[in-house]
Amino acid sequence: MNRLKTTLLAILIGYAFPVAAKDAVSCGGAAMLGGAQLNCSHVQRKAPPQFCTFSWALHTMTGEQKIVEGSFSLPPGASNVQVYQGSGFDSALSNPIVICRGSH
Repeated sequence: MNRLKTTLLAILIGYAFPVAAKDAVSCGGAAMLGGAQLNCSHVQRKAPPQFCTFSWALHTMTGEQKIVEGSFSLPPGASNVQVYQGSGFDSALSNPIVICRGSH
């Protein structure tokens, strides 16, 4: 029984730190002065091209919330690529959520 507990604990510890892997894509966005823009870069040259989706909650100038969503692909070495641009926003209600996976 102790051996089973030790094995399970070792497995759980191995899965407890998934953030150790480096992200292949880095993104940043801002919403102000009536516009919103999201830019991304492929930061791991050895990583395959990345297919990404994003979701971002923005505040419109009329006081409403709007969720913008989209998808894009980034080849290795792509830098500061504009993946979203929109108007009519005065602030961001959340940070952009960007999820990527490598495509072979």
